[in-house]
Amino acid sequence: MNREKLMKMANTVRTGGKGTVRRKKKAVHKTNTTDDKKLQSTLKRVGVNSIPGIEEVNIFKDDVVIQFINPKVQASVAANTWAVSGTPQTKKLQDILPQIISQLGTDNLDNLKKLAEQFQKQAPGGANVPATIQEEDDDDVPDLVVGETFETPAADEAAQPKAPAS
Repeated sequence: MNREKLMKMANTVRTGGKGTVRRKKKAVHKTNTTDDKKLQSTLKRVGVNSIPGIEEVNIFKDDVVIQFINPKVQASVAANTWAVSGTPQTKKLQDILPQIISQLGTDNLDNLKKLAEQFQKQAPGGANVPATIQEEDDDDVPDLVVGETFETPAADEAAQPKAPAS
């Protein structure tokens, strides 16, 4: 073989700079589909079954709701495992509350009452705030002392001779 041809072949497989080890072939990186296949095979081992006919899944976390519309839901009651896949949307609880009231059970009524109390505390305007607190917040001009006006001290200052600046 010719030396130029050997150098050309050597440069194509070298991944680093001069003096690095040559690699015979480039490593192929895994894609996300392999992760999905691994997940599906693990779920099959657990024994999940697909549940058809679910239109919406809401996952509640503090004041945020993760909402899946038309998700693929798989469940294994024996393993206490649920898998929800689809495109999630993160929304605030206040935004979807009117739509999900019918879905809430009796155990969630206490949580709903707590939420309503939080909204009343956060509501702007302070309709339930006592009058004494509202008066303290006002930055009114203090009342003048009887018999004094602002004109008399101003006139006194104007009448006094100013000291020369040195």
